[in-house]
Amino acid sequence: MILGTPLSQAAIKVMLLGSGELGKEVILELQRLGVETIAVDRYVNAPAAQVAHRAYVIDMTDARALRALVEQEKPHFLVPEIEALATDELVRIEDDGLCTVIPTARAAHITMNRERIRRLAAEELKLPTSPYAFASSLAELQAGAEKIGFPSFVKPVMSSSGKGQSRLKSVADVAPAWEKALSAGRVREAKVILEGEITFDFEITQLTVRAKDGTHFCEPIGHIQKDGDYIESWQPQPMSAKALARSRDIAATVTGALGGLGIFGVELFVRGDDVWFSEVSPRPHDTGLVTLVSQLQSEFAIHARAILGLPVSTQMASPGASAVIYGGVEAGALTFEGVEEVLKIPGSDLRLFGKPESFVKRRMGVALARAANIVEARVRAKAAAACVKPTPWKG
Repeated sequence: MILGTPLSQAAIKVMLLGSGELGKEVILELQRLGVETIAVDRYVNAPAAQVAHRAYVIDMTDARALRALVEQEKPHFLVPEIEALATDELVRIEDDGLCTVIPTARAAHITMNRERIRRLAAEELKLPTSPYAFASSLAELQAGAEKIGFPSFVKPVMSSSGKGQSRLKSVADVAPAWEKALSAGRVREAKVILEGEITFDFEITQLTVRAKDGTHFCEPIGHIQKDGDYIESWQPQPMSAKALARSRDIAATVTGALGGLGIFGVELFVRGDDVWFSEVSPRPHDTGLVTLVSQLQSEFAIHARAILGLPVSTQMASPGASAVIYGGVEAGALTFEGVEEVLKIPGSDLRLFGKPESFVKRRMGVALARAANIVEARVRAKAAAACVKPTPWKG
């Protein structure tokens, strides 16, 4: 790869579809390599839009609008960062030779729909997964729940960060879960996946990098989720050698089937030496925010380098942890108190994402910490997050 100069005819241009906090970090890493960046999202002043060379607001599920923007900007690389996309159009864009879709248009098309990725993993690749069923009506969901049993989980086939997910404890939970899934899916599609609950010791994200020189693995990331949304992560997650080898085998199998270049977040359940595939994201993973302090190259730096065909390093710098900072309120602009206290904590760091609007459960920032071990790193990260007090601006 020969790199160019941004805002010139020699520029290498990368367009991000979805411009949240993860995309922001990717754009910053691309710009450090002299890449011209274009941020696209569904709302004004998204985090990555604040730092990109140019930004656009479109409905990314609108195939015509998406193609028109690609034809206008002529990026070399198109990098999906969210699920709510016209993925069929991404396939056509790639087939027409307009640009390279990362990791591939097919990978984006498959992974951004829980039915497609589950059928690939479980039915084609024969990877171990939880029991599952798909439902396109309340009656089908009720039948599926009767077959799979309780507890179980309902998720829209297209959503992210826990949106629209429910845990079913009994028959009484089925109808409310159906309505919640329909109202919260990224793309309104009357279809859900029902998953049986697996009893596991812990769950991990196995960041897996497909680079020009082969496949690489980061150390496993442990995390805690609530209602499908991560609230805390740490690296490395201790696990048996057999479980680690099995995790990497599963990750290599599914990412190899998807193809292309870039980083993948492969989510797995682990119990003893046993491992089950859960999901895969063909992009940096939210639990991987910890790599901003734990690795020599963060997942965002790795993604940028892999996209461009450059060498990558998955070497750790230190055990580390992250803890989410929620908005806590429904408001517009926020102010944040307690930043001084955060930065007094040894090994701590902070990212405030700059989102223009706050919701009670919207991620507005993340506290980070490194330490000699993950126990102390988690203590520091949680203490740092507790120091930050988001408050609606009253000016």
